[in-house]
Amino acid sequence: MPQNQPPAGADRIAAAAARLRTAAATGTPAAPVRDLIGRDDVQAAYAVQRRLTAERTEAGATVVGRKIGLTSEAVQRQLGVDQPDFGFLFDDMAYTDGATVPADAILQPRVEAEIAFVLGADLAEGPLDDAQVRAAVDHAVVAIEICGSRIADWDISFGDTVADNASAGGYVLGTRRVPLTGFDPVAAAMTMTVDGETVSTGSGAACLGDPVNAVVWLARQARELGEPLRAGQIVLSGALGPMRPVTPGTAVHATVTGLGSVSVAFSA
Repeated sequence: MPQNQPPAGADRIAAAAARLRTAAATGTPAAPVRDLIGRDDVQAAYAVQRRLTAERTEAGATVVGRKIGLTSEAVQRQLGVDQPDFGFLFDDMAYTDGATVPADAILQPRVEAEIAFVLGADLAEGPLDDAQVRAAVDHAVVAIEICGSRIADWDISFGDTVADNASAGGYVLGTRRVPLTGFDPVAAAMTMTVDGETVSTGSGAACLGDPVNAVVWLARQARELGEPLRAGQIVLSGALGPMRPVTPGTAVHATVTGLGSVSVAFSA
C-alpha cells in the first residue's frame, strides 16, 4: 500500500462498495477504488467484496461456487502480488454451452478458457491437501469464464479486482463431465478462438503448475474465512492462457484436451 494511503476503515470500504454498486446499476464503469482502499490491502479489498456479495445474496442470488484468478505468475508480477485471488459465482452468472450473452449483461467483457471442477464432497474439514481435494472432485469440465470489470478501461490493481469480485462476470461450462481418474489437468492443452481465429493457447501447467493446486489454495482460504467449499459447488480454477477482449457479435470457442469443447456468443 502506498505510504500516503491511510488504512481503509469502514467509511472507505462503504464508499468503494458504493462506487462499484453504482457502476453495475448504471452500466457505466467507475474510477478505480484503490484511492479508497489501497492497491494491495488484502483485508480491505475482501471486505468490499464480502459487502457486495452479501447484498447480492440478500437480493435473491444464490452462490454456486467460486472463481480463482491471478493464477499466472506473469499476471501476479504485473499486479505486484504473490498469491491468487478469488470471487464468488452466482446462479445468475451461468450460461449454457452455445448460449448468446446479451451485449449489456457484462461490463467490458473479456474471455478466458480454463478447467472447472465440480465438487462431490465438502472441503470443510481435514488437511485440505492435494489428495483430499482430488477425492472431493466429482468431475472436471471445460469452461469459458467471461470476466467483466466495473473499473473503467480495466485499470486495475490487486485491490480493485478483488473488491470487484475478482472481475467475475459470467461462465459457461461444457457438457462433457470427466472424473479425475480419467483426466490429467496438468497435461491438458487449451485452445481458444474468437470468430474462428486462435487468440489464446496454453496448458494446465500454466495454472499454478497444476489446476488442482489452485483448488487446494482456494479450499484453505475459503475455510479460513468461514465459508468452506461445499459439495455441488463449481470452481473455476484459473486461466490456461491469456485473457482476450470480446465485442458485440463475437463468437468464442474453447477446447481442452480430454474435456472437449465449449462455445458462447455475444449479441450484436
